[in-house]
Amino acid sequence: MRELGLVLLCLLRISRKGVQCNGWSVHVPADITGELGKMVILPCTFTHPYKTFDRALTAIWRIKEPYNGTIVFKCVSQSSSELCKTAISHKNKYKLLGNPRHKDLSIRVDNLTWGDSERYFCRVELAGDIHDKYESRNGIKLHVIAAPRIINITVSSNRDHTFQARCTAEGEPAPALTWTGPPYGNLSSTSSSGHRVTRELRSLTHDGKYTCTAVNSHGRAEGALYFYKFRASDSSSFMILIFVPLGIKVLILLVMLSFTLFSREGPPSAPSSLGRPQLPECTYENFDR
Repeated sequence: MRELGLVLLCLLRISRKGVQCNGWSVHVPADITGELGKMVILPCTFTHPYKTFDRALTAIWRIKEPYNGTIVFKCVSQSSSELCKTAISHKNKYKLLGNPRHKDLSIRVDNLTWGDSERYFCRVELAGDIHDKYESRNGIKLHVIAAPRIINITVSSNRDHTFQARCTAEGEPAPALTWTGPPYGNLSSTSSSGHRVTRELRSLTHDGKYTCTAVNSHGRAEGALYFYKFRASDSSSFMILIFVPLGIKVLILLVMLSFTLFSREGPPSAPSSLGRPQLPECTYENFDR
């Protein structure tokens, strides 16, 4: 019972610097912030009770939960003279920066995506004693941030022949969207899903330029569209707009066709002297007739 009590006491000893037990400790920050598309460093250092250690050593990083979470990085060093060789690097985006033999398990995460916003746990395993395996229980929470980015702006029509504009942007924190431009009343709505936000103008009634602006604490972005509705003043003007350009195209086509035929036939040739026989010239006169 005494040994069990010591184990429980050891497990409950959590300081601000890390988890400590019988000369073991793991030191990680509570939070780390990284920018979308860039890299971030996740620091992790530890201590162990041995003055020297030359047996095999394994460094592990998990996500989501300690002990049973998905392993995204793992490397193994067989001796103190051997570097830690990578065995697992999910999507090849995790790189070891620290030296586990120097009690440093820090890694670099490249090309951050929204899916990398997870909690990370570092772990060290020393070959031999089954108890020489320690892991950061609270882990590091990685926050991926991003300045706003306009994803798309579209215009569509409804069955009642009205038009609506839609602007979608992303960022972290989720950006605030606003529309500016010609008067459009208050017919707008906003929807969001995680780091993505959409704002819709449900009725476009005035021609002109409409601008969508996305803003959060890391920056702003803008996108614009130009809206013009076709209006025919009367049927005659509509027919003119349709048939005048068509007539010009037909005329050009006829001219080109005539020129092509003329080029193939060539210029008219002079009548041939062989077509009609000619009488020989008379060089004397017959006076006897």
